[in-house]
Amino acid sequence: MPASRVRGFAVAVAVIAASLLGTTGAVAVASARTPEHKAGRSVKAHHSAAKRKHGRRRVKRVHHRAHSKKRAVHKPVHKPSPTPAPSPSPAPAPTPATAPVSNTPSIYWGASIGSQLTGQQAPWDMNAVSDVATESGKGLSLVHFGTPFANCSSTTASSCSDEPFPTTPFTNIRSYGAIPFLDWSSAATDSSGTSSAVPSNLSAVINGYWDSYITSFAEAAKAWGHPFFLRFDWEMNGNWFPWSEGVNGNTAGQFVAAWRHVHDIFTQVGATNATWVWCPNVDFANKFTSLQELYPGNSYVDWTCLDGYNWGSNPAQAGGTSLAQADVDNWQTFDQIFQSTYSEIVNDVAPGKPMIVGEVGSTEDGGSKAAWISNMLSEIPSEYPDIHGLMYFDRYDSGMDWPLETSSSAVAAWKAGIAPGAYVSNGYSGLNASPIPAPAG
Repeated sequence: MPASRVRGFAVAVAVIAASLLGTTGAVAVASARTPEHKAGRSVKAHHSAAKRKHGRRRVKRVHHRAHSKKRAVHKPVHKPSPTPAPSPSPAPAPTPATAPVSNTPSIYWGASIGSQLTGQQAPWDMNAVSDVATESGKGLSLVHFGTPFANCSSTTASSCSDEPFPTTPFTNIRSYGAIPFLDWSSAATDSSGTSSAVPSNLSAVINGYWDSYITSFAEAAKAWGHPFFLRFDWEMNGNWFPWSEGVNGNTAGQFVAAWRHVHDIFTQVGATNATWVWCPNVDFANKFTSLQELYPGNSYVDWTCLDGYNWGSNPAQAGGTSLAQADVDNWQTFDQIFQSTYSEIVNDVAPGKPMIVGEVGSTEDGGSKAAWISNMLSEIPSEYPDIHGLMYFDRYDSGMDWPLETSSSAVAAWKAGIAPGAYVSNGYSGLNASPIPAPAG
């Protein structure tokens, strides 16, 4: 996401307290951790909260709460898993492409969907997915949400519950015909942000504190058995999350070491159905940690990714103090936000890897949101040939008006822009290829 939001890990992930999945709180933590972990907390709002990322860099948010220091991301919503909503005119399942990148890209598309449509976030309410599909005129091929390693209700380790693998939401998404896109962060969170009850820094991951939990999560992923995107510890090049180097006691080189450690456990377990997504924040002002230093290596990354926002002149972004904060706050085009970092990744850091836009959004303040959306959707297929996935941040966050539904003109622009065949629909209930290939053209 754009870098300037105080989204430091302080914004917090709302406590996902009770399991929506109905499964027991995920596996025992490493021997160094308290053996007691409560059962069944839900991963619900992981994605919701801090979205104040400073698009242009203001306060960054915390996806499940780690995203932003100022927002509580995981809202505790406890509802039984809904019956998957029927797919709006699903297209026949496309044949996966054999090559990850093409000169005329086809593009998966989807959204991280908040509670503004139905009162409940997707995928816990798949009716929210159907609502976005209706206003878009086609079904989503991706559904985005997230979870931390654990959620805590106090400052004691015994109050923390490991977050289980989201089997039921994943099954609902696949039944709909979309591919799950999961944010998974190496943090323990509470209602106010990163919890002090258990370690949430990179050393804890590298030194094995979380090994039993990671192993259990990987085993559950393998048991589920279908392809999904796994975006681990995203926006690591900024300073707003507890897994970024230079904050929270983290030092240079630890991000790559932690990533490889977690990836190696998945490999050892045989959870090869996870497609690993490495996702920095856009850095058009060259203020963040070098991407070369943070890249785990081609054998550890399947897709690259970028997050970025157009903050315009929305007053809600005022007061950002993160490193991501831009020198000026003004309206920016998609090109101004993404082009330089996109070029660095596809030319220098990870040539040949397919890319996905993990988070993107625009405010209504300072320009035409409808025109901004139209330009983005037309430019990606023609000007960004390595982008094969697009995820809109369809949520309100810390006063920022990111959702498509903020105006009828924005919805109309989205519907017209997503209509072309380059943006593929929900025909992926039978997808079995791992790592997930770019969609067929």
